[in-house]
Amino acid sequence: MGWHWGILAGSGRLPLSVQYLVIAGGGGGGSTGNGHGSGGGAGGYRSSVTGESSGGGASAESPLTLTPGTNYLVTIGAGGASLTSGNDSSFSTITSNKGGHGQSDGAGNQAESGGSGGGGGWTSVGAAGTTGQGYKGGNGAGTAPNYPAAGGGGAGAAGGNTSGGTTGGAGGIGVASSITGSSVNRAGGGGGSTYDGGTPGTASFGGGAGGNRTTNPTNGTANTGGGGGGQDNRIGGSTQFGGASGGSGIVILRYPATYTITVGAGLTAGVTNQTVGTNEKYTTITAGTGNVSWAA
Repeated sequence: MGWHWGILAGSGRLPLSVQYLVIAGGGGGGSTGNGHGSGGGAGGYRSSVTGESSGGGASAESPLTLTPGTNYLVTIGAGGASLTSGNDSSFSTITSNKGGHGQSDGAGNQAESGGSGGGGGWTSVGAAGTTGQGYKGGNGAGTAPNYPAAGGGGAGAAGGNTSGGTTGGAGGIGVASSITGSSVNRAGGGGGSTYDGGTPGTASFGGGAGGNRTTNPTNGTANTGGGGGGQDNRIGGSTQFGGASGGSGIVILRYPATYTITVGAGLTAGVTNQTVGTNEKYTTITAGTGNVSWAA
């Protein structure tokens, strides 16, 4: 019996161990009406890649042991619009929480918690992140003349705080993964806004930069779960402009090369069954909801 099991294991047919990276949609930046908008939080970040990290400073989770020929549901979360949180992403039993949206002080909107939390407005505390997925948004302590708002939380660090009256808080950094064979940074928070001539908060790792009265904020990058940049209440002193949108999420799966994945209807795949390393493949799923399955 032991010899028989060894033959199966050596062939790659058993077990089917799948490593995953599951990132939710990022939250939108803050601002509507009379408000100084903070950055949106990044989508929750969960990883089982050996030697890498999940969000919020957590270690890698355990890969999933799955059954060939069985369907497993995948959902890719969209990013949130201005003052709207993102959407959850999931694979089988693994769910990453949506990124929380930023805040608009003047409109009375509070930052929302999520995988990573939205930043606080110019005088407000940032929202919480989710343990094992991301960090909180930054705290605002801005003053005249620019009333800078805080940055959204990222998978790798909290959003930047503000103090004084010049610069918006930076979006929290994300986390790098080499699940595809190359290191890619994802799930950074959005930068906070400033009023008039202040310097908007910067962002990286897929997050969007903040804006001010003459500069539009930028959206989170698609398929990174980055938070959207926050915005002040007007562009050019007259036209109101909302915060930027968060980036959509992604699911990346890595598995033994002796298996082939089938991506079902309803899902959009980027790369499928791409060889990585000496004995593995990976597949990226970039949008939709549907099933995946494997065959030897």
